[in-house]
Amino acid sequence: MKTEVTELLGIEYPIIQGGMAWVAEYHLAAAVSEAGGLGLIGAASAPAEWVRDQIQQAKKLTKKPFGVNVMLLNPNADEVAKVIVEEGVKVVTTGAGNPEKYMPMWKEAGVKVIPVVASVAMAKRMERCGADAVVAEGTESGGHIGETTTMVLVPQVADAVKIPVIAAGGIADGRGIAAAFMLGAKAVQMGTHFVVADEAQVHENYKQRILRAKDIDTKVTGRKNGHPIRALRNQMTKEYLDKEAAGASFEELELLTLGGLRRAVQEGDVDHGSMMAGQSAGLVKEEMSCEALIQKLVKETNALLKGTTFYE
Repeated sequence: MKTEVTELLGIEYPIIQGGMAWVAEYHLAAAVSEAGGLGLIGAASAPAEWVRDQIQQAKKLTKKPFGVNVMLLNPNADEVAKVIVEEGVKVVTTGAGNPEKYMPMWKEAGVKVIPVVASVAMAKRMERCGADAVVAEGTESGGHIGETTTMVLVPQVADAVKIPVIAAGGIADGRGIAAAFMLGAKAVQMGTHFVVADEAQVHENYKQRILRAKDIDTKVTGRKNGHPIRALRNQMTKEYLDKEAAGASFEELELLTLGGLRRAVQEGDVDHGSMMAGQSAGLVKEEMSCEALIQKLVKETNALLKGTTFYE
């Protein structure tokens, strides 16, 4: 499964694990990279020294390439950007902003920069400022989302830019990967399926809710205030949506979600925690190691691309 992206990143398979806050730490990132994909450490809003420690721990578990996802709204982003260079990280994905200010430093250090985009305009802007590839992320994704679906976003981005496009949003099996290739992508990024991987340091309550999820079990909060987030429905999302409909202030709504992701991931609070997950949760039916998952995905995809089906 060699593509422009596997060549660009020096990985075996065109499968990238999403840089999910609180979920994408060094155990998961290293396991994905060891299995032939690209693992990511999610820096989220963490301090730079935490990110440095995560990078150093991942290096103990794998000699293969792995990356860091930088949320550019993080008040510590300047320091995190420097740590990436100091620690010799070779791949960065970015979200929630424009990475242009860090481009000269990263490019000089040989870092491959892959912004996550939700529109054609942003993809073209990232190409102009020196991005090596872009992740075109559809609204099916978990966490912070845009408006356009993967099915229509990926081919439009692929038509608009010359750099490789990585598809994300709603992909959980070989059918999704094969479809992404048909749409013009050269790789995929997956998040939700990796939340339930054996190596993910995520509370079992959260994993079980994903494994039991149906097609209608995700909700989007924050559409009215311009910060839409997709998560599995629970008491917290119900309260949020009720208050949002009643015209509650942004500050009041924020109080409902403050610390919610940590509560879900670490404490297993599936009632009032934020269980971020994509619509692909309804396709995720079993826990397995990252190695087993990636081999399953590759086998399914190859079968479909050869014109057969993995159901036979």
